[in-house]
Amino acid sequence: MNKLLLTLIASFFASVAIAQPVTPAAASAPAVVKAEAKADKNTAKAMASEAKVDAKADATATKADMKAADVKADAQADANKTKAKAHAKVTKADDADKMKAQAKAESVDAKADGKQATKAIRADAKAEKAKVEAQDDKAEAKKNTETVKAEGKADVKAAVAK
Repeated sequence: MNKLLLTLIASFFASVAIAQPVTPAAASAPAVVKAEAKADKNTAKAMASEAKVDAKADATATKADMKAADVKADAQADANKTKAKAHAKVTKADDADKMKAQAKAESVDAKADGKQATKAIRADAKAEKAKVEAQDDKAEAKKNTETVKAEGKADVKAAVAK
């Protein structure tokens, strides 16, 4: 959370420091100055909002990866537990039933491995979906920022034309 907050604050100050006047200050009519100030303010807000969305999207993607890793670890643990139970039955089986118990244990192993693989694939797919959605959010925020910048430039041009 601290990293997220730090990133947001740093990006806000960077965007404010980088924000340049939309047009040269040659025409210093009050309407132009006011339009430039409004455009700069809106651009700074949009950039801060974009940085916030980017940070949130990155956090979501990281969280999805961690959750997928947890699901995979749980699936591995479940598979190992199932296999251990099956092999314990083999060791307890009579000599006459050992071959049958061993065959059943191998079948249980195969099923456990299949179940584990299925869970891992689903977890990866879910994480990938979250990453794609995060990228969509980032793209949307960038588009909104560009729109605000363009609107600001248009407002300044309109003020200069008056």
